[in-house]
Amino acid sequence: MSTCCIDKKTHHNEKLKKKLKNRLNRIEGQVRGINKMVEEDIYCDDILTQISSIRSALSGTANLLLEAHMKSCIIEQLSDGKTEVIDELLVTIKKMMK
Repeated sequence: MSTCCIDKKTHHNEKLKKKLKNRLNRIEGQVRGINKMVEEDIYCDDILTQISSIRSALSGTANLLLEAHMKSCIIEQLSDGKTEVIDELLVTIKKMMK
């Protein structure tokens, strides 16, 4: 976490939190599954397929959170006159695109 964000908090509704937690719990289970596949010497192509699936799931989760962030946190900060949030958002989007 960067220094600029230590004091920042979010206030997403319980529905979004539950959706994010469910997705992250599934991803966590997938990662544990891959670990087991490696231990059991499962064929590399099968493991790579699972890794690709996790990447896709993480990307979908990130996109969901980014959308919520833009619709709540960003709008709120802009309403408060904190235009520097746009620069922060651009940095975040660039990181996500790597």
